[in-house]
Amino acid sequence: MLRTLSRPLVAGVERYLPGAFVFAVVLTVIVAVLALIFGDIGPAELTRAWGDGLAGLLAFMTQVALVLLLGYTLALTRPVKAGLLRIADVPKSPRAAYAFVAFVSAVASLISFGLGLVVGGVIALEVGRAARRRGTQLHYPLLVASAYSGFAVWHMGYSATGPLAAATPGSFVEEAIGRTIPISETVYSPWNLIAIVIAVAAIIGTVVLMAPKGTDRVIELPERMGEEEPDVALKDPETPAERMEASRVVTLIPGLALLGYLGVYLAQEGFDLTLDIVNWSFLAAILLIVRSPAELAELVGGAVRTVGEVLLQYPLYAGIIGMMTASGLAAQLSGWFTDIASPGTLGLFAFLSAGLLNLFVPSGGGQFAVQAPIFLDAADSLGVDPAVITMAIAYGDQWTNMIQPFWALPLLAVAGLGVRDIFGFTAITCLITGIVFGGTMLVLGGG
Repeated sequence: MLRTLSRPLVAGVERYLPGAFVFAVVLTVIVAVLALIFGDIGPAELTRAWGDGLAGLLAFMTQVALVLLLGYTLALTRPVKAGLLRIADVPKSPRAAYAFVAFVSAVASLISFGLGLVVGGVIALEVGRAARRRGTQLHYPLLVASAYSGFAVWHMGYSATGPLAAATPGSFVEEAIGRTIPISETVYSPWNLIAIVIAVAAIIGTVVLMAPKGTDRVIELPERMGEEEPDVALKDPETPAERMEASRVVTLIPGLALLGYLGVYLAQEGFDLTLDIVNWSFLAAILLIVRSPAELAELVGGAVRTVGEVLLQYPLYAGIIGMMTASGLAAQLSGWFTDIASPGTLGLFAFLSAGLLNLFVPSGGGQFAVQAPIFLDAADSLGVDPAVITMAIAYGDQWTNMIQPFWALPLLAVAGLGVRDIFGFTAITCLITGIVFGGTMLVLGGG
């Protein structure tokens, strides 16, 4: 059934869905029109809000660019690449390959969303290459879609920005409800852990059932893709400068310093995986593994192609967030849902509202800051557990990522595909996980 449903959807997406940059531009225009119609803002103010907002994600852009650059560089190092080759050979059949990639991506995403994006892209590429070496036919777009589908559970895991904000003393959540919401009541609650297992199983089942069969078209990993590896052959140094470039000591010193910093940080803060810590972990591993600064330069040169689209398009989304916030459109959207909610349906409406807002504000932390005060106030009035509302917003945020290019860009950059190649498949993932997440909220609400 899912394979039958995915065929026309994939064909439609390939024909009509614009590229990621065009998508961002069209979304900008739509938000501007909606803000002028429904928001309390004029054209001049809206233009200023958009322009001021363009720089709103600069720090985040740098973090994501480094996640991509360092994560992919690490994947190109000799020992890591050897390990990836062994892991990529684990699935021996096409269906096992799709399931394996989705599972690995989901586990990595539950640890850290940045880790999940890089690991998903790299493992999809390596599994595709392993299948090509064996002569096994794999539909590479579905393989990459399987990797991105695993990302649909990231906000239920360790790096969940919304629940972490709710657990932080002095946050706006504490101001709104008079207390923090411990992680034990949200991410580590029994019902969320059960929902994780069900969602991951549903994702794996979905990608397996979409596998091509019989005379279905199969697009394999292109011969040229994944073969553009940097030349890391080390030359005999002749000059003092060349000897320094070939010295392992030069990379070991900062590598050991970073390792020491990470040890101190984890001892003091616990296993708190921020994007920065993920990046410094990648960098420390790279510096300790490479044989010289010259090898490091070659590896980075091979990985740098992954960051281009991210740097180009994220400012547009920052501008959209600026317009949504300044016009009050984001708050209005949440208010429309709370006005019609009951105690049994507030969680479901919070989930649906977050999923809709995520299409325009694809930032877990930013979206939570907009929606949480509104829905938590409604939860207090209706007697609904605020932990449920916190996770409902988190579920909605991760849910519609499957049809929003913002988070797909890093993974696609590593895998070498575009949004049109995978969104016909991930739209099905969006449908199936929506049933799981929405059903969870209905069960918790007693609806």
